[in-house]
Amino acid sequence: MPSTTTTYGTITSAATPISSHAKHTRRPWPELFSVSSFSLPFSAGDAKARVKLNVSYFRVNYVIIALTILFLTLLWHPTSMIVFLITFIFWWFLYLFNDNPVVVFNKTVDDNVVLGALSFATVLLLVLTHVAVNVLVGLIIAVVVIGVHAAFRGTEDLGFPGEEEENGLLSVVGSMPLRPTSGYNRI
Repeated sequence: MPSTTTTYGTITSAATPISSHAKHTRRPWPELFSVSSFSLPFSAGDAKARVKLNVSYFRVNYVIIALTILFLTLLWHPTSMIVFLITFIFWWFLYLFNDNPVVVFNKTVDDNVVLGALSFATVLLLVLTHVAVNVLVGLIIAVVVIGVHAAFRGTEDLGFPGEEEENGLLSVVGSMPLRPTSGYNRI
């Protein structure tokens, strides 16, 4: 995170759309499925921006949805379900309900690395149980469901809890000051 300098009369901060803690929070399910929040995107660019923001905001919820869809594709494969449940325990403790960062060899592991490693391990272990087609179908369904939801869910009502405490009033107003400031303000 870049360093910030504050002078009298100005509020400056790094421009981060979501605080690091807010990225890793499960949002309330009614907020995810609020019918009044759905609308058609104006353009492909608007849909892309919605997907990007919604995936960041509802990251943990989307992971839970994807894991549920993947689990449902394994219902008639008991060995694969056992492997999935074992990997789900790692998902549970390392990603879904872990408020602290993962530390390996005294180094903090980025949230995206944990997500990628768990995803890769889950898919690899399930493919090794000879259910590659089920895993592929489950992942395709999950990507389509999440993509459609993220594209059609409006982003106007999304609040980012915790950002106000980190960035102060500037998180509500904007991230750039109206005019450049030197070391002092003229009166």
